Amino acid sequence: METREPSFDRYQRQSTLPQIGAPGQRRLRAARVLLVGCGALGGVIAEQLARAGVGFMRIVDRDVVELTNLQRQVLFDESDARDGLPKAIAAARRLARVNSEIVIEPHVTDVDGENAEALADGVQVILDGTDNVETRYLLNDVSVKRSVPWVYGACVGTEGRVLAIRPNHGPCLRCIFPTPPLAGELPTCDTAGVLGPAAAVVGAMQSASAIKLLVGADDGLDEMVVLDLWTNRIRTIDTTAARRPDCPTCGQGRFEFLDRKSRDTTTRLCGRNAVQVRGTAAISLDQLADRLAGGARVTRSEHLVRATLEGGIDLTAFPDGRVIVHGTGDVARARSIYARFIGA
Repeated sequence: METREPSFDRYQRQSTLPQIGAPGQRRLRAARVLLVGCGALGGVIAEQLARAGVGFMRIVDRDVVELTNLQRQVLFDESDARDGLPKAIAAARRLARVNSEIVIEPHVTDVDGENAEALADGVQVILDGTDNVETRYLLNDVSVKRSVPWVYGACVGTEGRVLAIRPNHGPCLRCIFPTPPLAGELPTCDTAGVLGPAAAVVGAMQSASAIKLLVGADDGLDEMVVLDLWTNRIRTIDTTAARRPDCPTCGQGRFEFLDRKSRDTTTRLCGRNAVQVRGTAAISLDQLADRLAGGARVTRSEHLVRATLEGGIDLTAFPDGRVIVHGTGDVARARSIYARFIGA
């Protein structure tokens, strides 16, 4: 997709800011970013960076739009949910209407140790729009290994936090949080819910951090912002002294999450009664649609196959081998359904 000549008049209110100016706007135009996840956080990030004139965004998301997303995921509408569009595709269509002068490259896939570095090729900033801890530690590995800054963000309930991580400048994620929390140790959107405005504030702060990084500013980037939007409490934590020489990632150069080429084959999806099962081989959508058509209501699109089964179970299958089993949060049951209808 070819970019159009930029119309800098559209960014006049932004380039008037002394912190950005015309040179900063040109830097944004030339910038390339990777956004992993375009749900509650990522949707805000994507729209704000598109409106700011960031020239290239690679958007990666593994999921499809559902009605329950619309409470907090601002890029999508009821038609996207009704059609079950992949979030990355729906986001790209929406952003193309927001700013036709930039390039949006959508990827409907899961980020893992096998593709993370390729997805980060050629970008200046990585943005975290995810809802799971393991992917964040994976992004941290990619960031440190490739010396590409990334912006961490998290939101659950009414609380959130944001931190820009700059390799060779300050601490990485594992300096501050050496080990991922155990399953069930932290609240999730399943157990605690998510306040839409809290996600919007966190996403906006991540967008601001990305813009600072892209224009060459560093104001406030050494501080982690922690907020509770319900109580109006916001505090900052100085991280300049948090870097640890014994950190496994930035101190010792071990990339344990990136080296896990095969991640767990099942993942419970946050905030939904659904499980993602990852197969070891690609799926032929045409063949799968034909095979399921005899006993299920099947919808085939360019990007996926959806099938409604008995017992309140729906399947969404992607060509990269992933299947989302809707209607159960039981991992064992989801695996069984996958084996029965997709194959072992």
